[in-house]
Amino acid sequence: MSDTIHHGGRQHTTPRKSATFDDYAISEIRRAAATGIYDIRGGGTKRRLPNFDDLVFLGASMSRYPLEGYREKCSTKVVLGTRFARKPIELDIPVTIAGMSFGSLSSQAKEALGRGATLAGTSTTTGDGGMTPEERGHSDKLVYQYLPSRYGMNLHDLRRADAIEIVVGQGAKPGGGGMLLGQKISPRVAKMRDLPEGIDQRSACRHPDWTGCDDLEIKIEELRELTNWEKPIYLKIGASRPYYDTALAVKSGADVIVLDGMQGGTAATQEVFIEHVGIPTLAAIRPAVQALQDLGMHRKVQLIVSGGIRNGADVAKCMALGADAVSIGTAALIALGDNDPALEAEYQALGTTAGAYDDWHEGLDPAGITTQDPVLSARLDPVAAGRRLANYLKVLTLEAQTLARACGKSSLHNLEPEDLSALTIEAAAMAQVPLAGTRWIPGSL
Repeated sequence: MSDTIHHGGRQHTTPRKSATFDDYAISEIRRAAATGIYDIRGGGTKRRLPNFDDLVFLGASMSRYPLEGYREKCSTKVVLGTRFARKPIELDIPVTIAGMSFGSLSSQAKEALGRGATLAGTSTTTGDGGMTPEERGHSDKLVYQYLPSRYGMNLHDLRRADAIEIVVGQGAKPGGGGMLLGQKISPRVAKMRDLPEGIDQRSACRHPDWTGCDDLEIKIEELRELTNWEKPIYLKIGASRPYYDTALAVKSGADVIVLDGMQGGTAATQEVFIEHVGIPTLAAIRPAVQALQDLGMHRKVQLIVSGGIRNGADVAKCMALGADAVSIGTAALIALGDNDPALEAEYQALGTTAGAYDDWHEGLDPAGITTQDPVLSARLDPVAAGRRLANYLKVLTLEAQTLARACGKSSLHNLEPEDLSALTIEAAAMAQVPLAGTRWIPGSL
């Protein structure tokens, strides 16, 4: 077949678009040239990154003995905060709900997250901006986020929480602060956060009252005293330098470390931040686990991994790499009804399509989840949405148990790197497990 086309007596090669300047890159250049502002969106990174699909489990055969799924149990329980807290959090499953604020989400969505988590026997997290009665009332286990902004923070709610999570960074934007644009600053949000209505809110990128781990150690002790040493203290870090950040978190006195990879979502930030800052979740786990092991604190300080968790295989692989639990955000919103194809006509009216809608900062979500519009938010039934989330969490757990039993493990926490093999050199190097069919771990001596 000829590689040339004839036009007006002249020969031309077949037109070929640039891999560097693809349609999206060109459209973004044109948008920037027309507006003079950077693009803001929600969600997580959209480009292909090395992820858990590049790992497979080595199921039992002759050299290993599997467990029978219908007769032999596989434990999923996890206890978080055993280092110092008088009342550690005990969960039925090792899948928690990540921090997503009221303000970013509607009150109905926050209630639904609490309902779903409670039905599944796990915890949910407040996010920035404070605690709502709907959330506390329907969350059996609620983690209170303590962010640089201090929006909505008060000692009464701090003491009503079951754990406190100090947020140092997020996977979508390590080193950056949050955004909540004016169209979502409703009267209720403004009152909770002590902000003017309708004015853009940008959270600080660092805490105002400490500058290093020595100061943070004092802050953690202060929070322990405020809560009578009962509540576990989590420390959330965005995945950038996971070995050193984990080591410093341990030194600071954290009970639990939440490690958020760059596939983690956000309510709103610059797209350039989402796509180009941080490292993939897969690459972050082993250095963090290594830091805990080097300090003799693995399993004593619990590690929660978040950022792009989608299914039970992802859960099980995180556990095999050394995590104690995982946390989900974007997947939980999808389970509630985010980006539902049934709303395709309304998504198209917003200039997008179901499965790609990420303009959460505009507050026009037809699913009623990432909005403060009372008409739109009323569309979400928190009872039904909570049941959908509980069903999803149940499936994640069953899938993870299935894989653990296939590897001969009676607990998800018994999974280990030896149960994994990598399909790509990149995944083998990041996860520090052998490339499939070999004993080779790239970078090992």
